[in-house]
Amino acid sequence: MKPAQPLTGVILAGGAARRMGGQDKGLVDFRGRPLVAWVIDALAPQVDELIIVANRNLNSYRAFGHRVVSDLRPDFAGPLAGFEAALTAAQHDWVLTCPVDTPLLPPDYARLLCARHPLRASVGSLDGHWEPLFSLLPKAALPGLSSMLDAGERTARRWLASLDPVLIALDAQAASLRDADDAVALRALAALPPLTRQS
Repeated sequence: MKPAQPLTGVILAGGAARRMGGQDKGLVDFRGRPLVAWVIDALAPQVDELIIVANRNLNSYRAFGHRVVSDLRPDFAGPLAGFEAALTAAQHDWVLTCPVDTPLLPPDYARLLCARHPLRASVGSLDGHWEPLFSLLPKAALPGLSSMLDAGERTARRWLASLDPVLIALDAQAASLRDADDAVALRALAALPPLTRQS
C-alpha cells in the first residue's frame, strides 16, 4: 500500500560496479530476469512515480518503461551524484531511494521509511549502521546537496547527517535487503526460496 504522501521512487543504478567486474549491475541476470526488473516490480506499486538513475546502457533501462536519468556530474561521482540527479528529476516533494541490487525489496519498504508524520528525512539502518542508499529525501534539500558536491563532498553519510534524519531500523527486513554487490552475493541471493507476494 502506498503512503498518503505522494512519492517519487528512485532506483539507483548508476554506480561503477567494480566488485561486479565493471558489469552494469542492474542488467545482471537474477532468476532469469535482470536485477532491475525485480526492483521495479517491488518498488513501483509503492510509489507514485518511478525513476531509474543510470549512467550506462540507457536504452536498455528505458525499455522497462520508466523514466531514466543520469548523473549531472561526470566520472561516477558516487551516491551523492545519484541523489542529486534523482532530486532534480523528481516530480514530487519526497523521494524514496533504493539500490538496484536489492531484488528482494520488501513490499512495505515505502511504509517503513515514511513512518514519521509529518514526513522527515529518513535513512535505513541495519545492525546500527547507516545504509544511505535506503533513504527518504526531501526535494527541498537539493540546493544544499549541489553546494556540497560543488565543494568536493562525496560522502553520502556526511550530507545525510546535515538533514538530521530519522534512522529507521530495517533489521527485521535484513534478508530482503541483502544486496548482490558481487558475484558471490548474487549466487547466495539466487539460492534463497522464491518470493511470496503479499496482496
